Amino acid sequence: MTPTVVLPVIIGGLYAAGVYLLLDRSLTRVLLGFLLLGNATNLLLLSAGGAAGLAPILGVSDPEDMNDPLPQALILTAIVITFGISAFVLAMIHRSWRLVRQEVVGTDEEDRRVAARKGTDADELDPDDLVPADRPAGHADGLRGADPDDVPADDIDLPAGTR
Repeated sequence: MTPTVVLPVIIGGLYAAGVYLLLDRSLTRVLLGFLLLGNATNLLLLSAGGAAGLAPILGVSDPEDMNDPLPQALILTAIVITFGISAFVLAMIHRSWRLVRQEVVGTDEEDRRVAARKGTDADELDPDDLVPADRPAGHADGLRGADPDDVPADDIDLPAGTR
């Protein structure tokens, strides 16, 4: 069997069309793009399996004439995953249509506001400079109450206040 250029070109075209459709705001196009990506992946796994051989059943054919069963198992797994995610995206499309009679994802103004602000990076924050109510839960001062002996114990056997 001579290798041809047709199958890699088809796989590349399916991947390109799938990625292009995934980048749209319409959920229907996102679903179609995901389905194209799933089919391209199935073709890629099928072509990676090598030349066609006999069924991989012991006693029917010689081991060197058998087809590799791993790509077939991977393709079945990819089909199940594609089906599950497609059902999820279809449920999202249905829910979006029922709520707003539109299946295009709108622009979130809160996301734009957060992206536009020039705040301090979280790595630059010092929890000791924050008001105690704003400190993270894991900060040492966040566990203390009015009495320093009121710190809850990490060990179940120790009573509260034991350090």
